[in-house]
Amino acid sequence: MAALLLITWLVYHPGLSGNFLFDDYFNLTALGATGPVHDWPSFLRYITSGKADPTGRPLTMLTFLLNAQDWPANPYWFKVTNVLLHLLNGALLCCAMRALGTQAGLDKTHAGTAALLGAAFWLLHPLFVSTTLYIVQREAMLPATFTFCGLLCWCVGRRRFDEGRSGSGRWWLLAGGWLCTALATLCKANGILLPLLIAAAECTILRSREAKTEDAGSRSLHRARRWVLGIPLVALVAVLIGEIPSSIHAAAAYRPWTIGQRLLTEPRVLMDYLRLLWVPRATSFGLFNDQVRASVDVLHPWTTLPCILAIVALIVGAWLLRTRYRFVAFAILFYFGGQLLESGLLPLELAFEHRNYLPAAFMFWPLAIWLTAAGGFRVIRIAFVLLALTGLSMLTYARATVWGDEVRQALIWGKINPHSGRAQALAAMAEAAMGDPGHAIKRLQNAAVGNPSDVQLTLNLASIECKAGMFVPSTWQRVLYSLRHTRENSSLLLNWFAEIIPLVANHDCNGLSLNMLQQAVAAARANPKFGYPGPRQNFDHIAGLLALAMHQPELALQQFDDALAASPNHDTALEQAATLGASGYPVEGLQHLDFAQTQTPRMKPALGMPMAHVWVLQQQHYWQHETARLRATLEADAARRANDGATAPAARHEPARED
Repeated sequence: MAALLLITWLVYHPGLSGNFLFDDYFNLTALGATGPVHDWPSFLRYITSGKADPTGRPLTMLTFLLNAQDWPANPYWFKVTNVLLHLLNGALLCCAMRALGTQAGLDKTHAGTAALLGAAFWLLHPLFVSTTLYIVQREAMLPATFTFCGLLCWCVGRRRFDEGRSGSGRWWLLAGGWLCTALATLCKANGILLPLLIAAAECTILRSREAKTEDAGSRSLHRARRWVLGIPLVALVAVLIGEIPSSIHAAAAYRPWTIGQRLLTEPRVLMDYLRLLWVPRATSFGLFNDQVRASVDVLHPWTTLPCILAIVALIVGAWLLRTRYRFVAFAILFYFGGQLLESGLLPLELAFEHRNYLPAAFMFWPLAIWLTAAGGFRVIRIAFVLLALTGLSMLTYARATVWGDEVRQALIWGKINPHSGRAQALAAMAEAAMGDPGHAIKRLQNAAVGNPSDVQLTLNLASIECKAGMFVPSTWQRVLYSLRHTRENSSLLLNWFAEIIPLVANHDCNGLSLNMLQQAVAAARANPKFGYPGPRQNFDHIAGLLALAMHQPELALQQFDDALAASPNHDTALEQAATLGASGYPVEGLQHLDFAQTQTPRMKPALGMPMAHVWVLQQQHYWQHETARLRATLEADAARRANDGATAPAARHEPARED
């Protein structure tokens, strides 16, 4: 095990020099959102600020404090922690396999050897590089940690029942079935699947041995198992049923597909996952899933029906053969059980490699058991093991090396994902940053031909062209068309406008004017997808920024007021008031604060951590303090401007650094 962990560390080491990516910025910026996390009040604000699911994933957020207490931060130590966590998970998986194998009747030597080999296949598999070195996916790694702990506790509890110590055995079962489930769920919502995964073991590898005995101990174990697993499984079914209405609504509002189409598509995605697991490669689609096309029906695309039938055959076959081929059946049921949430009804992105991290944990265990069993062809089996581990190590090392070089990574991802707008936009930005705007422009122009409604392509094309002084009118027509037809979230557009408006106002973007940007806002408003309060607020905010760039403070104030009225919240009010002050209009900033006091949030925070976060802020009077501090700054700027007639100093809203 020590040698295995050392080898795994060495093959991952080249990836430690990589940078933050994509969702890292969305999640990790919470470390400095209200100032550094340096005392109890700031800790409470941070730990309750998670938005990813109802739990807020507080245990995962807690581990990020091991690496930084403020933002921006150094990505190196985050990645080191992720790799160390991957090593810990490998050791725990080995222990869980050994315990399960022993409980299933394997002799200790065979169970231990097979467990070590099964863990090695998993630890060194290249598919999990995109989980381990993608910092934010610690959220996918920690549920695996507590799942393996839960399986270990379950095996200890079963052994206690075998020894006649049913009292302590019940406590161990509760620790595995309830405590570890709670801890895993506080890392990510799919931790709630742990009882289902334990049930998969009970129905397969642990079932046949128990069936041989019918004494008082086995009856006591049966009763304890029924209650410990039954209650959380009923809760899981209730949660899944309760999510159906909100999932349907969310998919209609934010996704280019329906929930029905997602359910038809996921079998294709799962079969692609299985291909990547059993035929590993140095490259894969990585973080890019926008090129996955949803299935319209069972015949379009044609692979939909065969993949559905294949998944059904695997699950039904595993169930029917769970006694004869119990380890294979367990691996199959564990895999599909682990995929139930993220590849089911929830309106998440259609595909992500990190969703295999936990479900595939026991995927190669049956192979390891066969390779380490007594019998013939020993030399051939040993040679296969050495060749397989060497090949996996080389592939993982190659992939980790790419993750350690963000420019090379962007270009490779662009090459292997030709139909992904996100991948092409990232590659083009890398080329432009390297001083090669010509290739970046050509890349985006070619990609936009097949994806004319992809705003990531058209907006980045416009930005690169105008910064390079190569802007052409046809590009602007592409921008307007994509804004009218895109299905992307409006926050992407908000970020682009916030970046491009200052460049255009300062005449640093040849070929674009503020009037053209107003046309772009009008085109986006005409998109029926953006008829909800959130997008309306974003476009009113953008219109306010444009008015400020055109030195129209009254119009900017009206637009900001409209944006705030669409969806009142303290953060937006303070940001907009500070923007007015920073632009030299502190009086208008004060007026916006006065308007904000007349607005009452119409949306209640969601149950769970969002509600807890609102309560913490209320108890700390956080928004009152921030508003008073910003108001004092704006009043001082307004008074100074009135006294000397000079342009007021920029009033900016920065979170309080001290309470």
